[in-house]
Amino acid sequence: MQGKIDYKPFFKRYEELVEMVDRAFGRVKNENGELVKCKSGCSDCCHALFDLTLVEAIYINYRFLELLESSKREEIVERANNADRKIYKIKRQAHKALEKGENEVKILSDIGAERVRCPLLNEEELCELYEYRPITCRVYGIPTSIQGMSHTCGKSGFVEGGKYSTISMDKIYRNLYEISEEFVTFIQSKHLKMADILVPVSMALITDYDDEYLGIKKDVEKKGENND
Repeated sequence: MQGKIDYKPFFKRYEELVEMVDRAFGRVKNENGELVKCKSGCSDCCHALFDLTLVEAIYINYRFLELLESSKREEIVERANNADRKIYKIKRQAHKALEKGENEVKILSDIGAERVRCPLLNEEELCELYEYRPITCRVYGIPTSIQGMSHTCGKSGFVEGGKYSTISMDKIYRNLYEISEEFVTFIQSKHLKMADILVPVSMALITDYDDEYLGIKKDVEKKGENND
């Protein structure tokens, strides 16, 4: 994966954002403890479809390669390939529906109803990288809003129309995009729009984020060394 690029400043900012999200989750849970049903072994969020920003994708790929032994990684990569094929089909069908002029909100709703098992979910219904799970996984059990549309876990006790503390994902996504854009600028990637790319967890796990993929110029590799 990563060559000599210094990821630490970007990972640090991402982890600070994660900590802020975890604190927000904790506040909502304290306010509505009986309505938050998240517990060990519950894997509803592990079947939901969502995408990662560039910094999230690289971060989880980094932790995946760093923490799990090769035999475990091979099992997960096989599951990731299977999941990615399913997700590709779902997205292709959604794209065709959009081209036909179908309602975009309905298309997004249909995608949200799809279920694909996360490759990081093991046979015990536990996440292999739970400590480093994406932000979407961390907020799944409480009310969230995206571009004015609200969402909450179907297994929670929150009901539609109720007044609850809600996490706005729009601000979180803006922060994630900013970190991703600054990273792309830092490495002077030739892929100027790379920060706009979104990928599912399955794709993040099987992608080799090497210099060629990132579009890094050779002389940029030294920047990380000079900052030490």
